[in-house]
Amino acid sequence: MIPEDKRNLVENALQTTFGTTEINDIHQLTAGLSTALVYRIAVQGKPYLLRIITRTDAMADPTLEYNCMQAAADAGIAPRVWYTSIADRIAITDFIDARPFPLEEAKIKLPELFKRLHALPPFPFRINYLDTMEGFIQKFQAAKLMPVHLMSEMLGAYTRIKAVYPRSDSDMVACHNDLKPENTLYDGERVWLVDWEAAFLNDRYLDLAIAANFAVRSEADETDYLKTYFGEDATAYRRARFFLMRQILHLFYFVVFVLMSKGAEGLIDFEKPVPLFRDFNDDIWAGKISLHDMDARLQYALVHRQQFLENIKLKRFEEALRVVSSSCGKE
Repeated sequence: MIPEDKRNLVENALQTTFGTTEINDIHQLTAGLSTALVYRIAVQGKPYLLRIITRTDAMADPTLEYNCMQAAADAGIAPRVWYTSIADRIAITDFIDARPFPLEEAKIKLPELFKRLHALPPFPFRINYLDTMEGFIQKFQAAKLMPVHLMSEMLGAYTRIKAVYPRSDSDMVACHNDLKPENTLYDGERVWLVDWEAAFLNDRYLDLAIAANFAVRSEADETDYLKTYFGEDATAYRRARFFLMRQILHLFYFVVFVLMSKGAEGLIDFEKPVPLFRDFNDDIWAGKISLHDMDARLQYALVHRQQFLENIKLKRFEEALRVVSSSCGKE
């Protein structure tokens, strides 16, 4: 199951960590979209997670990933780290036996956990999220996957957000940046964050917005979610930042997942009916939908587009732009 060219490296990791190369049981885990090879292994009767980085690019930096993971583990946010090798790109951590995570608990436990994560010493800077998004939008436009008249309203709204949204301020903190359900594991009592491949210094509102796709279902939920995170009622400025980041994320997911799911001919019906945003994300949270499926990826993209188009028509969109652009609103 472990690739031939990785076996000696894995055996060295096992010998160094446990004094044995014997694996009692092994299963490959395929949840998530990472290119890393991930296994549940049992050594000396105890389960562990074995993760092998396979790609080499700007977002596959084992030094940064392992340092962020270790800092989070030391804070009780990530599972215990038993072994890492930057040269071999191998890590062994505790295995978390995940249980169903009730949304009512997630609404409370996730913002509490993010508050602790964001209070860690700042992670290294890797990329500017908005600049990276700009690159994906340009790639999307160059691919000519969508008629211009359908894209213009979205780009117009994004341009307005980009013009006022802060790029560098005190809200740049240690972020996970990939807080989808398979990376937020609930053991029945605690929540653990796993897969630190995308961790770097980023805007705190991105982590909050990603998890909010699943945990925030109403205005009341949003009020409680932000109050739990900030430890007080969120100001108009914080609510505006949060709302605008959610719109940035909707557009980003649309663009990226269309690029990931396009067919050989690139023919996509952008005007076909799609499920409601809330229903679709509820099914992802419950494990009923997997984004490994290409059709699900495309639906996911279109669901985010639909939600973005609905939200930019709200009075709240104009108000959020006004508040964030106002210098007196900044904290």
